Amino acid sequence: MMKDPAWIEIVPETEWHKDNPLSHLLGKVQDQEYGRVDNIMAVHSINPRSLEAHNALYSSAMSGTASLRKVERELIAFVVSLENNCHY
Repeated sequence: MMKDPAWIEIVPETEWHKDNPLSHLLGKVQDQEYGRVDNIMAVHSINPRSLEAHNALYSSAMSGTASLRKVERELIAFVVSLENNCHY
């Protein structure tokens, strides 16, 4: 029997533009290609400090060190996502 996946409440993206702590984070976490916030970031919307921390960690990991080029970091992230059956 297959169970429904867990669902985490989020602040709808349409409310991020209003005067709230998420408004200054929207431009940082919005996918530039698709113009929306990915679910992996949106799950932090009820806790803007955790969203900011997640984004800082992601940004640091993807800007990385001189030992790996960005394309190599992206490839590693892609393979890990495939292994985890994650569409991100």
